[in-house]
Amino acid sequence: MTKHMQCLAENLKELMGEMSVSELAEKVKIPQPTLSRYLLCQRQITLDNLVILADFFNIDIDILIGRKDY
Repeated sequence: MTKHMQCLAENLKELMGEMSVSELAEKVKIPQPTLSRYLLCQRQITLDNLVILADFFNIDIDILIGRKDY
């Protein structure tokens, strides 16, 4: 697991708040098992999915993966 994967997982959990993984999966059209693996740091995110999530949460990719602070 890389530092960026861990930061992504932590930031996604924070951004999701009370939203479930299945709710987010439905909204962003990313399969629920894929999102779950991102949150568990078991799968490296694709560039396409990184952009989708950054756009959905209206957040800079660098912030999402921990290269910049909020």
